[in-house]
Amino acid sequence: MAAKLVLVTGASSGIGEATALRYGAAGAHVLLLARNAERLYGVAHAIREAGGTATAFPIDLQGSEATKETAARIEAEIGTPDLLINNAGAGRWLPLVETSPEDARAMIDVPYLAAFNLTRAFAPAMIARRAGGIVFVTSPASYLAWPNASAYIAARRALAGFAEGLQSELKGTGVAVTLVVLGTVDTPYWEHNPDSLENVPSANPWLMPTLSPAQAADAIFAGAARKTLFVVKPAVYRALFVLNALFPKTVASQLRRAAKKARGSKG
Repeated sequence: MAAKLVLVTGASSGIGEATALRYGAAGAHVLLLARNAERLYGVAHAIREAGGTATAFPIDLQGSEATKETAARIEAEIGTPDLLINNAGAGRWLPLVETSPEDARAMIDVPYLAAFNLTRAFAPAMIARRAGGIVFVTSPASYLAWPNASAYIAARRALAGFAEGLQSELKGTGVAVTLVVLGTVDTPYWEHNPDSLENVPSANPWLMPTLSPAQAADAIFAGAARKTLFVVKPAVYRALFVLNALFPKTVASQLRRAAKKARGSKG
């Protein structure tokens, strides 16, 4: 594995935890960032128990100054990561009238500004050495829109736009940028963001199965290793993104119907 020092945000549970464990098992020194210190230290312990190496950095990534300080500490004490995985995300899927300005701001803070701040902190050294990888983990909301998740969708589109802009900006520098789009993943995210699951558009489980955290981690691991620009899992979403580009009104209509069906079945 080329990446020997891997930083994972949102590493205390769900996709981030599974990704950290995956890299730890592959022999990387994994740097773990998340708010929940107890869980974060637990993940670090699990990696070490399995024979890997991990260092935990409890941090609230909503704070730009704290993020800068932690990045500087990592640079000074350990070094520039070979791979930065911007996985941390937050936000409830709610209608506009139920979303406060504070909620909307928090969804911009994490994932978008958190990813911006960390990437801005480590990118100069990656560019200088002409080697490195940056991964952004997002949801289909970056490319599709449905009712009752408008603020979440806006934040995710900001993250995807940043990643796509960097792919163009950093081309030829030796720094690879990978955007990973994951469908519904069975994680504690839904427990931490109540009333969100009922706003997930209903989908055929055969076509769009719910992913396990391990499956999500495998997609991230493989995409970063291959320096793939755009990873989509389940793959059927690729076809949906193309259809949305060609027939946006039709796709929007179907998504509204699926969202209405979901609220009806879960309400």
